This record gives sequence, C-alpha cells and structure tokens, in this order.
Amino acid sequence: MRSFDLIIIGTGSGNSIIGPEHDDWDIALVERGVFGGTCLNVGCIPSKMFVFAAEVAELAAKVGPSLGVHTEMNGADWPRIRDRVFGRIDPIAAGGEDYRKSLEHITVFQHDARFVGPKMLMVGEETITAEHIVLAAGARPFVPEVPGLAEAGFHTSDSIMRVDELPRRLAVLGGGYIATELGNVFGQFGTDVTFVLRSSRFLRGEDHEVSDRFSEIYRDKFSTRIDTNVVSARREGDEVVLELESKGETSELRVDEVLVATGRVPNGDQLRVEESGVRLDPQGYVITDAHLRTDVEGIWALGDITNPVQLKHAANHEARVVAHNLVNPEAMIETDHRFVPHAVFGHPQVASVGLTEQQCIDQGRPYIAHRQAYGSAAYGWAMEDLESFAKVIADPDTRQLIGAHIIGPQASTLIQQLIQGMTFGQTVDQMAREQYYIHPGLPEVIEQALLEL
Repeated sequence: MRSFDLIIIGTGSGNSIIGPEHDDWDIALVERGVFGGTCLNVGCIPSKMFVFAAEVAELAAKVGPSLGVHTEMNGADWPRIRDRVFGRIDPIAAGGEDYRKSLEHITVFQHDARFVGPKMLMVGEETITAEHIVLAAGARPFVPEVPGLAEAGFHTSDSIMRVDELPRRLAVLGGGYIATELGNVFGQFGTDVTFVLRSSRFLRGEDHEVSDRFSEIYRDKFSTRIDTNVVSARREGDEVVLELESKGETSELRVDEVLVATGRVPNGDQLRVEESGVRLDPQGYVITDAHLRTDVEGIWALGDITNPVQLKHAANHEARVVAHNLVNPEAMIETDHRFVPHAVFGHPQVASVGLTEQQCIDQGRPYIAHRQAYGSAAYGWAMEDLESFAKVIADPDTRQLIGAHIIGPQASTLIQQLIQGMTFGQTVDQMAREQYYIHPGLPEVIEQALLEL
C-alpha cells in the first residue's frame, strides 16, 4: 500500500490547496472526472457564459423595441454559442491536468475512489493512504425516482449544455437556481420551455417577496405547471411523454428533451467515507468542525461534500482554511460562514445574504424591513424598470443589517457592498450616510433602501 503525505480527492477547490509550501510533500490527486470540478466544467463558468448570451437575446427581443431601438431576435446559432463556451473552458481543464501531472511531487489518479478502512483509499485497483486526506469530492445532480425516466432519457446540468442542437420543446423539472438559469437560456434561444414544479413558486428558498415577484415574471415568460408531480415517463419515437399529476388530475406533457434540475446531493456516500470513521449528517454531508476537521485525525473536508450551501465561493474560502491549517497546526484558523451570499443568474437576477423576512418571523426575531423599487432611483427610472426591487432587513435595536435581498439587473453586484457592511459590523445608518453614492448610478437604490430603515 503506497503512502503519501497528502491525498486530495477532487480537483475543484481542493486543487487550489496545493501551494509552494507543499513543494516537499508527496501528494496524490484523485479525480474521476474532468479536472477543475463542477464549477469550471459543468457549473458556474459555462452556465454564466450561456446566461450572458441569453441576456443579449432577451434584450434584443424585448427591451430594445420597448425603448425605441430597432433590435430583434432572429434566432440562435447554438453550435457556435456552445463551441465558444467549451472552446475556452476545455483547454483550461486540460491545461490544469497537464500541469499537475508535470510536477514530480504530485501523482494523479484518474479513477473512482472509495474508502476500504481507516484512512485507506481504494483508487482503481490500488490502495493508498496518507497522513492527511482532504475530501473535496463535491456533489452530483439528484435524480428523482420517476418510473420510466431513465429509459426515456433525460439530461442534467452535467450534459444539457453540450447537446448538439437546440431542442424544440424542453421540460424542466425543478424551480431552483439551476432550473431557472438553464431553462431561461434555452427559452431565450427559441426552445419552447415548460417548467414542472412540485411547489407553487420558483426559488422558494428566497425571501417570499422576491420569490413571488420572480415567479410572476417566469410564469409570464414560460409555460409553468405548479403543484405538479411527474408520475411516469416513457419514450414514443422522438418524444418523451411525461405523465403529470396535479390536485388529483392527470395530464400528459410531450417534449423532445427533459432537464432534471431538482437539486444536488453530496458525494460522501459514493466515497464510502464512513468506512474510514468519517460521519455523515442525515442529509449525507460530511460532518466537520470549524477548522474543517472530521472526526478522524488527519481527514479534512471542504466544499459541496460538507457544506449544504453548495457555492463555489464558500468552497474557495474553505480551501484557504484547510490550506492554512495543514501547514499551521499550532495556529489554525476557522471558517467564517456568518454572511454567505448567493445569486441566481436567471433573468431577472436575484441576490441574497442573511435572513429572509420569513425566517425572522419563524424565529420570532424582531426586525424592521423596507423594500425599495429600482424605479425610485434615477437610473432605474431611466430604465423604466417596474419590476425590480431591493429589500433590506435590520435589527431594530442594533441597527445592523441582518438580511438583504435584491431582484433585478446587476443584483449580484449591487449586493456586494451590503455583504461588506455586514461583515464589518456597520449599522444601516453608517452604510447609508458615511459614504458617497454615485449619482445617478443604480447603487442609489441601495442607498435609498437603507435610508428608509
């Protein structure tokens, strides 16, 4: 059995742990898929490249004409769009793999892996061990058990972005961020998209006012089946036929392709981490302490395999914590997950940090809240934006911001100053009054919202 100083399972954020301080370490990198992990290859980066192109299509089709600009959408060259995306991404993944393989102190294993005993990892046909092991193996798409679905054929976010041609009709199962982003992409390029939601709203984890507004917009843009379950699926020729049930009534939906976007599950079970003594919580996430140590001495975990938020920026933060703690055991640092933001790059964008109003109510926590329309600020008024808003929630006693939720253009950018204010403990009054807001920039919406609290 070969022994290493460090084994890293997964080449997403886990790959970034390796630095000059490890030049004299004997390291094993284990990757069963493509180098770079989910974000680079099948997640954040390619999806946002498609999102940007889809936004251009939607602006041309709808926004330009409404402002008197003679733009229109005359179709999409899907192979060209797709090849632009992966023609840039695939070389990065390949380059990362080649670089790691070129280093003498790193051995790359490109196989499935599973634990077969305490700190003993079976990789392909070989068993390896190490003083330190980092679990950074990510998560995978969750596929519900729908009779006939596997036989009928379906896509997940892992495969839908690489299809050879635009489907004429696409069913999207799910109403979360993956579903809404990719569904909108295909819809703007000309596909007839139907969303199938088990609940009554999109983005149901967002603040209710944001979720309600987003749901209104998407129901206007797309065919939507709410409060609906997929009972079965079958293939008839080139069609996939979904049998749906809603409120006791059944119906059929005929499409060319199905995108399953019903969430993601961590890969700890596939690694059989419990064989090494590592515990999983009831949802299947690896349990760690604030230093990202598991119950087993020398085994660490980071990213989607341990963190339910499943966000790349959270995984990157955790990778920095693990990287520090590996070489500084006498001066370890902890993770800081107080204010983890997220964004949904649908159209409109959504961004959020902290508590929602509903969470405050459920917790019995006193709060004050205000919603500010984009159109109340000069630039929002110039855009003739009647749908977008920023919502801020604060503690009435400390005057500190405890939640912020934005729906509209540039939401993922506008929220950043609020994250910073929360992190450094500023009151809403300090955020609003102790800095200049460029007039007539869109951040004035944030200024006005804070002033109203």
